[in-house]
Formats: sequence, C-alpha cells, structure tokens
Amino acid sequence: MRYLSLFAAFCLAAGFLVQSPVHAQERQITLELNSAKQAGNGCRVSFIAFNGTGVVLEKTSYEMVVFDAEGLVAQFLILEFGRLPANKTKVVQFDLAEQSCDSISRLLINDVAECVSNQETSTVCLDALKTNARTEIGFGV
Repeated sequence: MRYLSLFAAFCLAAGFLVQSPVHAQERQITLELNSAKQAGNGCRVSFIAFNGTGVVLEKTSYEMVVFDAEGLVAQFLILEFGRLPANKTKVVQFDLAEQSCDSISRLLINDVAECVSNQETSTVCLDALKTNARTEIGFGV
C-alpha cells in the first residue's frame, strides 16, 4: 500500500495524471447572454462573465455583430467587459440603442477588441472562450 501511495505521489509530481474534466473546464472564459429586456427605445442585454483562466484580465472587450430578425448584419459594436479577475463572476449590462429586443436574432462575437493580462496583449480571451445564452437571441462565436 505504501508503494502505491508513493507511485501516485510520483505521478502527480511528474504530471502524468490527467486533469479531471472539471478542472480542465475551469480554464475557460465563459460568457453567458443571460437576459435581453426592452429599456426605452433600446434593448438592455445582461451578460454573466466568468474568468476561469487563472490569470487576471485587466482589460477585456469584444467586437460583436448584431443580426436583425431576417439574419442580416445590422450593427457592429465594441462591448467593454473591463477587468475580469481570476476565478470571479461578473455581471455586465449594455444598452443597445435604437434596437428593440424583438428585432435582434443573434449576437456574434466577431473578434476580441482588447485582451490585456500582465500589461501584455493576450489571446486567451478568444482561445479560452465558451459562450451560451438563456435568451431567444442566439449568441456565440
């Protein structure tokens, strides 16, 4: 039994044991389109962002494309999510002016506008991105 414990400790130290799927999932940035509600003459969208990459993201912005009810490109936007601390959930809201929620069929993350970690540009904001939606509006990459 003692040899089995020593072998397991050796494997852990050497990195031979495979990470569990739960741990691997934590190495993501998750953006969820949580709600879309009419607010005056615009649509207020709420996102839940979780930075599970293990690194602090000082500045995070995404270029989004709004598609109308017919699936045509209606608008390009830069949505600034700001600072995303490591292993922290953050809720952000944006008002899409002159857009009724009913007229939006989809929000597409077209690209990363800004992703800064340790004062350097990083690719993690797109490389580790996972999206989902709890609205009738489609959302993804």
